Amino acid sequence: MMQQVISSWRGYLELTKPGVQALLFVSCISGMLIASDFKPPIEVFIFGLLGVSFLAASSAVINHIFDQQIDAKMERTASRPIVVGEISNKQATIFSIILYTLGSWMLLYFANPLTWVLTTLTFIFYGFIYTKYLKFMTSQNIVIGGLAGAMPPLLGWTAVSNTIEPNALLLVLIVMVWTPPHFWALAVHRVEDYAEASVPMLPVQKGVDFTKQHILLYTVLLFVCTMLPYAVRMFNEIYLISAVILGSIFLYYSIKLYRDTTNSYAMPTFAYSLIYLALLFVAMLIDHFLYL
Repeated sequence: MMQQVISSWRGYLELTKPGVQALLFVSCISGMLIASDFKPPIEVFIFGLLGVSFLAASSAVINHIFDQQIDAKMERTASRPIVVGEISNKQATIFSIILYTLGSWMLLYFANPLTWVLTTLTFIFYGFIYTKYLKFMTSQNIVIGGLAGAMPPLLGWTAVSNTIEPNALLLVLIVMVWTPPHFWALAVHRVEDYAEASVPMLPVQKGVDFTKQHILLYTVLLFVCTMLPYAVRMFNEIYLISAVILGSIFLYYSIKLYRDTTNSYAMPTFAYSLIYLALLFVAMLIDHFLYL
């Protein structure tokens, strides 16, 4: 019995995409701390973060429900809980509703209606519009869908400030431009999986070489975008130096992948992109704290 409980708990946790949640926490917390000069109201900090996380988790569960037939065809996702029958569609739907309801209550009661509206729109866009339709309409699906994943810094910002400010939108821009090279590197590595599942990812539609070229181009664009917060004096020299170093390493991986005929640099590039984004936000926090 205990083994079944543990297995079921792990299955529900997997439905929330905990890896994505970890990046959400980092970027959302950064938005909260920067907007409040490291003095967010404690209840807003805790429950605002949980509220955003719960709604993101709810949309992730919906993504699992809609994608189960695709997931069954892909090696990377074939063992997901709904695919293998560990959790039923009904159970997943109820779980998603509970997460959305609790998260909405937290945001409305402890944060503000603006944050709830923005988070709900993100929930609808990713969980339904992107997952059900946009993903299959164009090879630029990741570019479009990246907007949903880029929202957490803004949501954290609005949770403590109740305003949408240009500096917060710069953080959204950085994450949005980061998303294509991040996911396309994985898509290059898993191109056969996506082709088997008939998902029109860029390497499936336009070829691996074309995709690697665009990974490099977007990495250059990302490097430029990360200079903007320094240019508008949102951050200072600590951030600038960190962004240059981290961006240069990302460029190194992208160039190696572009020149690699075996695509062996696809997963290292993907892995570094995760480290890159986390460290970039850490650099923002350190810089902002030291220059208060």
